[in-house]
Amino acid sequence: MDSSPSSSRGPEAEAPRPVIMPMGTPWPPSYYIEDGLRRVEPYHWTYNTYCKERWRGRTLIEVFESEFRDRTTEYYRTAMESGQIFINGKRVGPEHVLRNGDLVSHTLHRHEPPVTAEPIGIVHEDDDMIVINKPSGVPVHPAGRYKLNTVIEILKSERGPGFMPYPCNRLDRLTSGVMFVAKSVHAAEALTRKIKQRTVRKEYIARVMGEFPDGEVVCDQPILQISPKLGLNRVRADGKTARTVFKKLAYYPAPGYSVVRCLPVTGRTHQIRVHLQYLGHPIQNDPIYANQRVWGLELGRADAEGTATTDEDVISRLSRMGKQEVAQAVVYYDEMVDQYEKRRAEKMTGELCGECETPLYSDPGAHELSLWLHSLRYEDVEGSWSYVSQLPAWALPPEGVEGPTTVGGMQELVEAAREDEGEDPDMAGKQARPAEVAARTEAAKPAGAVGEEEEEEVPQQLERGGETREV
Repeated sequence: MDSSPSSSRGPEAEAPRPVIMPMGTPWPPSYYIEDGLRRVEPYHWTYNTYCKERWRGRTLIEVFESEFRDRTTEYYRTAMESGQIFINGKRVGPEHVLRNGDLVSHTLHRHEPPVTAEPIGIVHEDDDMIVINKPSGVPVHPAGRYKLNTVIEILKSERGPGFMPYPCNRLDRLTSGVMFVAKSVHAAEALTRKIKQRTVRKEYIARVMGEFPDGEVVCDQPILQISPKLGLNRVRADGKTARTVFKKLAYYPAPGYSVVRCLPVTGRTHQIRVHLQYLGHPIQNDPIYANQRVWGLELGRADAEGTATTDEDVISRLSRMGKQEVAQAVVYYDEMVDQYEKRRAEKMTGELCGECETPLYSDPGAHELSLWLHSLRYEDVEGSWSYVSQLPAWALPPEGVEGPTTVGGMQELVEAAREDEGEDPDMAGKQARPAEVAARTEAAKPAGAVGEEEEEEVPQQLERGGETREV
């Protein structure tokens, strides 16, 4: 839903027209740090959205039962009867039939999930731009159950109410690393234009299963989105052109994993994760692409035709882990993660909120707050600037073991990406090299459910100053 605070919660209050008069976001945000997590005191909030086409002609209770499953039917009925859920500023009953143009509002006592207390690191700052090192587990924009525990809102709280951040690239909630936050629309547009024109290089670091091959490994396998509603991707000959260059930084035999440098030449959704899976070395804690419950024992290795595990099987297994009936990938990606976390990462404590009687959940563990994929470096192809973060802790050598603690320059990766320059770099259907596909990997332990986009190059909400509208 779209979100804005409500000025009144009284069940008898009725607006003369369908306008919700907002009050300001709680300021300063009620953050506090406890047990290594950033927490937010619960607060009252009103979610607003206009009636969607698929809701027309359906009753209010039917829509909430099918689309918003985080609370019980009994809760929704009581909220509708008491006026916490209302239409066009007026209280209606559960059997109200929704029509085109209806404004649906839901005021509730909002409990945000905690996120890591690790601070947002500053890699570089000037008059136009802040280059940050985003902690893993912190979403960039308000969406789903997150509002104040987001990069945007945390930066606002640190710099004052007049500061308006404009993200130029967006990392998945679980992904950490280098991210650009402009101080003006003009600066944001200038950088996003460079990213779209591919005049900016980026490098990631990943921790993958098994011993990754030596040398530069180029994967040119095309990627197809096999389920738009789940945002699920895999290698397919009829997919979009994708190219990623990989190079092993280190291999640690005892724990059985490699740390790998990744240079995505193209920018497909989940590109690095899908290519690593195809090569037989998925990211070690990837909740989607290293999940045997979804992909089977081989984890999709070299399965470009989908013969080992069909698309239908993968989609069915993944759907059963989250919301079944979905319509918009971005929105429901978060919702599916939320539903999964409620079952696995945030098991109920048995306690209820004293004000709203919402079930309270235990804290997520550290392994639920990160994906071992880190945005390490961004640099201008003309050499005018380069920003590099430190290696994350999970990429450093295990205790008592020698290994690299820094990463060199990008030149060798760039040269590998330029191999076969005579061929059309946008030509689809190229095959990964046999040595890459033959790389062996250890069997994955069953992991979680779904994740989100690895990176979205040009945020659609740029002109709104980083504010994401919720559904």
